Amino acid sequence: MVSALTRLLWRDLWHMRAQAFAAVLVVACGVATFVAMRTTYLSLLTAQQDYYVSYRFADLFVTLKRAPLAVASRIASLPGVARVDPRVVSDVTLDVPGLDEPATGHLVSIPEFSWPVLNLLHLRSGRYVSPGRDDEVLMSAAFAEANNLDVGQHVGAVLNGRWKELKIVGIALSPEYVYEAGAGSIFPDNRHYGVIWMGRDAASAAFNMDGAFNDLAIALDNSSRISDVVARVDRELARYGGLGAVTREDQLSHRFISDEIAQNRTTSTYVPAIFFCVAMFLLQSVLSRLIDTQRAQIGLMKAFGYGNARVALHYLQLASLIAAVGTAIGVAAGLGLGSYLTDMYARYYRFAHLEYQADRSVMISVIAVSFVTAVAGTAASVAKAARLMPVEALRPVLPPAFAAGWAERTGLSRHLSVTGRMVVRNIARQPVKSALSCLAIASASAILVIGGFFFDAIDYLFDVQFQRVERQDVTITFAQPLSHRALFALESLPGVLTVEPFRDVPVRLSYGYRSRRINLSGISTTAAMHRLVDEQGLPLRVPPDGMLISSQLAHALGLRAGDRITVELLEGKRQSRQVMVTGKVGELVGIRAYMDQQALARLLEESGNWTGAWLQTDARALEPLYGTLKRMPAVSTVAVRQTVIDSFRKIMNESVRLSTTINFVFACIIVFGVAFNGMRIAYSERAQQLASLRVLGFTRAEVARILLGEQFVLATASAPIGLLLGYGICALLVRRLATDLYRLPLVIEAPTFAYALLVTAGSVACSGLVVAWKIRRLDIVAVLKARES
Repeated sequence: MVSALTRLLWRDLWHMRAQAFAAVLVVACGVATFVAMRTTYLSLLTAQQDYYVSYRFADLFVTLKRAPLAVASRIASLPGVARVDPRVVSDVTLDVPGLDEPATGHLVSIPEFSWPVLNLLHLRSGRYVSPGRDDEVLMSAAFAEANNLDVGQHVGAVLNGRWKELKIVGIALSPEYVYEAGAGSIFPDNRHYGVIWMGRDAASAAFNMDGAFNDLAIALDNSSRISDVVARVDRELARYGGLGAVTREDQLSHRFISDEIAQNRTTSTYVPAIFFCVAMFLLQSVLSRLIDTQRAQIGLMKAFGYGNARVALHYLQLASLIAAVGTAIGVAAGLGLGSYLTDMYARYYRFAHLEYQADRSVMISVIAVSFVTAVAGTAASVAKAARLMPVEALRPVLPPAFAAGWAERTGLSRHLSVTGRMVVRNIARQPVKSALSCLAIASASAILVIGGFFFDAIDYLFDVQFQRVERQDVTITFAQPLSHRALFALESLPGVLTVEPFRDVPVRLSYGYRSRRINLSGISTTAAMHRLVDEQGLPLRVPPDGMLISSQLAHALGLRAGDRITVELLEGKRQSRQVMVTGKVGELVGIRAYMDQQALARLLEESGNWTGAWLQTDARALEPLYGTLKRMPAVSTVAVRQTVIDSFRKIMNESVRLSTTINFVFACIIVFGVAFNGMRIAYSERAQQLASLRVLGFTRAEVARILLGEQFVLATASAPIGLLLGYGICALLVRRLATDLYRLPLVIEAPTFAYALLVTAGSVACSGLVVAWKIRRLDIVAVLKARES
């Protein structure tokens, strides 16, 4: 049998259904955001960990010049080393059917008679390479899908200066290339960059590596510290041109995915917290209003024997029911959104198995958080109801003190109309409630600012990287450093207008106890196609002596202008030199260091060789130029700037636009919920006052201005607070999301602030229209005859 309090509970919910629905929506937004982001984070993390373990992802990676296979056996016997996999690895130029531009293939050798020892391949379709066939390869799934390639098709390739037709016999995935991006780039361009796996014997013969290797994958047994194993491996391979062991944490694919997963974990904490804080405010407002209007009812309940605990439990049940409904809706929406986000990530991150998982711990956590939100938001009001004595409860509420407020004392009221004075007085007499309303609306504005910030920051990053820094049309790299004669050959190619060479050399920079392995670039002091910019985005010239380093690298090493840093060359004679840091470069992608090309040549003790060049081209002659570059023996990679830009734009439009749309919808719900809840409660509290004003001759419009003006004033006051709050959260996110791969600048344009203000104002106006419609239908006689309920 249903108890009296249960019937009372459902009756109260029905009478306050509009306010309860607003609170339900805000709770649902917070729950949906938390569930979607957290489950997506856990799905990615689980897929990554399972993939690495099942397919034996290596712990160390070493690139070297050339070493005999016997050296790999010596490395395998070092303390802490479990397995080694010597390989032949090289970037090659590909001619893909249906693709005008040259593509780059990252060729990796695999054993013909067995699967690799480390970094096992997951065969999506086709078969493994056959022994004795030097033209069979496996193709990475991302590259094959982007170019509509399938098993049985052929691609052309330049292997160590020789043209060869390669037959695709299988489509595969590898834990080493979950995220495929070319060297020197963090943006995937699956149409122009992919991984191909070739039999070891065929690759060794093509690159003159019979009985030798130039790349080594290593698995550790955890018996020694990683730093100790790295030191031993580096000492062993130094004489063979080893460039230094790269740990799994610094491997490009792993680093990018791990950073993305960490960023998801961060955003799944900060953003939902805003929603839950607003939900606490709404629940507090609803329960406070309900208890104030049910004083007599509470007194009667206690007079009939209900104790303080039972009364408190009754109102806690009401708040918990609102939170439960919001949680149920939010969980359903969050699961759908999380599944969509996981599918989106699957288009860029190639795991063997990536399945969306509705983790039980997330569901338990979000239910607990929702319950805590309900209790915390209503604790003060429930405690007030529990403390209320029957005699006091049955006595009418004492009217507020109508003393002169700050508006009267400051003389502001003299400049206001009658309705304006009423609005200001109502706000001034409820300072805590007014402040909380401002903060809730400001939180929604802050979410809109955060969403717009990501677009502004990415647009600025795009402008700096692809408009101010990288101004070339084509970037090519050579298979090995070449002299000035190579530049003359490039200048004679059809469609080439200007050539600017560069020299990249791998180095280890050390300052105190900190060190980083990076590429040191030698460029001309008058370089125009790859310009350096400072931290304000202004052009910067490389000095004739000294070194410029990226701001992120300076921060990582604790460097300032004027400090001297140790530069250990990992090429040639491998000398160590002291070089002064003369300034910082404001690049937002990667960490690099720059020197004048002549100064770098002196450091290397060479006459001046080049590892690549930037080309400015004639758009009318691209077809013959691309055709020539596809078959040039000395060229190992070709990167077309426009294709990178197109890939970048596509990724940003698909990922950032989705999250911004979600933020927009949820922020509108918050603003509407807060404003509507405040107006609806104010209407309930003042229905008799409004009816009395109508009897005294006030028009419907004047009555509406008195009631709605309060919320519009609060929304106006919350505007600067919301913009400042959003800016502060963006500044915090910039620090938390910064990585060595890329940094988001703290850039928020004026249109973003205007957009946040307009959306907030529009949501408040919509909620006002709903309440105004109710005022228009106000039955004066019925309201004046009825008791407040």
